[in-house]
Amino acid sequence: LTDVYSSSPALGRYFRSARVAYFSNESSTVFYQLEFSVPPSTEGFMENTMNPDFIRNVLRQNIYDED
Repeated sequence: LTDVYSSSPALGRYFRSARVAYFSNESSTVFYQLEFSVPPSTEGFMENTMNPDFIRNVLRQNIYDED
């Protein structure tokens, strides 16, 4: 995840770290905590760039690009 987000043109400058917050062998579930450093509030920044769907789609696109 660190490579994906730090090299992202959209999020790379804001990305700081990724860590495993929870892991379960039973259900093959992993929760990650991503840390971003965001600029002072600008119109639409949190709603658009830091939108959870947008952040997931950056990862999703990286997976598709590898296939």
